[in-house]
Amino acid sequence: MFCPECGATDVEMVDGICKNCYLKKFQLMEIPENITVTICKHCNAKLEEGKWKDEYIPEDEIIYRALENNIKLSDLAENEEIELEIDQMRGTIAECYVEAVATVLGEDFVETHTPNVKINYSVCPDCSKRNAGYYEAVIQLRADDRQLKEEEIQKAEEIINRTLNKQYKKDKLAYIPQVARLKEGNDYYIGSLKSAKKVVEHLKDELGGKIKESPRLISEDKSTGKGLYRIWISLRLPKFEIDDFVRYNKKIYQINAIDGKRIQLNDLESQEKLALKWREYDSIEKQNINGIQKAIITAKSPKELQILDPDDYSPIDLEMNDKLNEYNIGEEIDVIKIDGRIFVIW
Repeated sequence: MFCPECGATDVEMVDGICKNCYLKKFQLMEIPENITVTICKHCNAKLEEGKWKDEYIPEDEIIYRALENNIKLSDLAENEEIELEIDQMRGTIAECYVEAVATVLGEDFVETHTPNVKINYSVCPDCSKRNAGYYEAVIQLRADDRQLKEEEIQKAEEIINRTLNKQYKKDKLAYIPQVARLKEGNDYYIGSLKSAKKVVEHLKDELGGKIKESPRLISEDKSTGKGLYRIWISLRLPKFEIDDFVRYNKKIYQINAIDGKRIQLNDLESQEKLALKWREYDSIEKQNINGIQKAIITAKSPKELQILDPDDYSPIDLEMNDKLNEYNIGEEIDVIKIDGRIFVIW
C-alpha cells in the first residue's frame, strides 16, 4: 500500500494515509480562541448554565478552570500533560497560553494554543439582596416576665455570630443586615430563613427558652398571585435563671442547669435531682426571696440539727443528713425563707 498524499510505500497507514501525513494534519486539542466567563464582582461566584456556583474563588483560578472546561483532547492521546499559563491581563481579558504534550500513535506530540478568557462582571442574586439589606426572618430575643441581662445578650450574640459564620459557607444570606435594640429585647434581622432557624436552634440548645414563629404578609408575587411572607421567630428566655428558686408540684427547688432540652432542678428538702422537659415550663413558678440569710446552729444531736430563725430567733429543728452532720454548734448556715418555711442552701 502507498500513501496517496506523499507516495510513501510499505509504511503504517492511518485512515487511508501514512502515519506521518496523518500526524501532520492531526489536532491533539480543541479549545475556543475566545472564552467568556461571567462572575459576580462581589463574591466571584461564576454563572454556569443559568446558575451561580463556586463563590470566593480567586480570579486566576476562575480563568484556569475556564480553560480546563473548554479543552477537548483527542481520543488518540495517551500520557497527556497540559500546561496552562496566564501571559498577561489586558483589562478584563486574560491572554493565555495552553500547551498539551501527549503520545499519539506511539509518537511524542506537542500542540500549543493562545486563547483569550474575557471576564464579564455582574452581580449574583444573593449579593444583590445583601447590598439591598434583604432579610427573610427576624429573631426576637426576649426574656419571660423580666428584662434581658447584658451577659445574656452577649452570650446570645456570640452564638448568633458563630452560627452565621458557619452557615455562610453554604448560605450567602447568612448575615445580619440590621439589629434593633429595644427596651423589651433585641431584634436580629437575618437574610436567610434557613439560617435564622439554625441560629434559633443553637440559641435554644445553649440558653433554653420557648420558640414561637409568626409569619407576616409583606407583599404579593405578581407572577403567581401568592403572598410573600417574612417570619418573625421569638425566642423567650425563661423567667428564672440558674440558682433561682422555684416551686413545682408544691415543692421548692433550686435551678441547677438550663439547656434546650431540660430544666435541671434540685429539691431543697430531699436534695434529689429532677429534670423537667420544656413542656412543663408553665407549671414552674419562680419564687421571690429577700436573699440568702445566715442562721446560727444552737444544738446538734444524732437525729436533728437546731438553728435559730434569722428573723425572730425562734428555734427550728432540721432532720439530720450527711451534709448537716458536717456543721457544729456555733457555726452559721445559709438559709432562705419561702412562705414562712426555712430551707437550707448548700
